[in-house]
Amino acid sequence: MNGAFHIGAIGLGAQQRALDTIANNISNINTPAFKRSQVRFADVMATRADAGAMRADLGRSLAMTAGVRSESLFMLEEQGRLQSTGRALDLAIDGTGFIELMGPGGQTLLWRGGGLKVGEDGLLASQSGHPLRAGITVPGDATAITIDSEGTVRARTGDDAEMVEIGRIMLVRLDDPVSVQRLDGGLYLPPDSARLTEAQPGEDGTGLFVQGALEGSNVELTSEMVQLMLVQRAYAANAQIVQAADQLMALANSLRR
Repeated sequence: MNGAFHIGAIGLGAQQRALDTIANNISNINTPAFKRSQVRFADVMATRADAGAMRADLGRSLAMTAGVRSESLFMLEEQGRLQSTGRALDLAIDGTGFIELMGPGGQTLLWRGGGLKVGEDGLLASQSGHPLRAGITVPGDATAITIDSEGTVRARTGDDAEMVEIGRIMLVRLDDPVSVQRLDGGLYLPPDSARLTEAQPGEDGTGLFVQGALEGSNVELTSEMVQLMLVQRAYAANAQIVQAADQLMALANSLRR
């Protein structure tokens, strides 16, 4: 009977984690470049001694179910809808690649694009202040900046009518997106063991740049609401298991009187 309490509690915890994940997805439905998370479940097996085994085989064990485990995965490779903003320093990626940024400690941060700005040191950076690892310096007298689909950055300086190339943004592909850590501001921190493959935009499925646009969230409200109903039903069923086990335990205790 104690096993029913234990398994029911594990089930409640797993469904609670799924509910938290869905709630976070829905709350970020309007966050640019947000990548939804998906909870996957797997059964947990435990072993116990086989009561029917002969004395010589007392070490033999049987597998038995012991509940469920859950893990949350980022759907990084699901493309969000591109939304035109008309702002020259808004940049989106139409594909699965990432832009490399430099973190405060020099570590590599991955970014799916968003608003750009020129830092106090003249470096082109994200709105959070992290400069591009490409190290593109914008002239102080620049009056216009363009970024083509292949990542070539050009600027118009002073009264010059011709755009001058000042750098190029490359894309990287993450071989194991499951291992990354999500940070605030749409940033991702890859582990030290992660393998990043640099590629030119348009190659190896990394995608192309779209200037003057932002990538929307890849959250589909209809799908999330359906999952919310399923999780609610599953949570209620696990609660009923605990309630039924409690009632049976009460009956067993009353037999001793």
